[in-house]
Amino acid sequence: MSAAVRAYVAFGANLGEPLTAFAQARAALDALPATQVAGCSSCYRTAPVGVGDDQPDYINAVIAIDTALPPQDLLAALLAIEHAGGRTRDYHQAPRTMDLDLLLYGDACIDTPGLIVPHPRMHLRAFVLHPLLELAPELTIPGIGPAHALLPAMTDQAIARL
Repeated sequence: MSAAVRAYVAFGANLGEPLTAFAQARAALDALPATQVAGCSSCYRTAPVGVGDDQPDYINAVIAIDTALPPQDLLAALLAIEHAGGRTRDYHQAPRTMDLDLLLYGDACIDTPGLIVPHPRMHLRAFVLHPLLELAPELTIPGIGPAHALLPAMTDQAIARL
């Protein structure tokens, strides 16, 4: 078996019971083979980004995991957890019961069909960086730089810790 890698998974939900969905996602990640949850950020309430005003606010968080699953297998597991949590993909950026995005997989830079790591928009989103920095204050995003240095450009994105 491969050595474990620290990976970070973003959670978001704005339909149903987001806090219950977060607990379910955390438990499902912890139950994956060769994977253990290493930490969870606080939950944050944020306005939807780039989708207009007709959606409810999101609950967002980040979960740190130590996993020996290869990145593509981890992505498949994230999609299965979303599906089990009631996720449908009615249209691009539709409201959702559960969204899990692989943000980082160790220091890997991956660019394959269906998987780009680091997540290509993570450095532009306060709802990702605030909870990520809560877990890893000194984190550097491969190819981008220190995560904490990116926050000053996001003061226009409303975010509140629950």
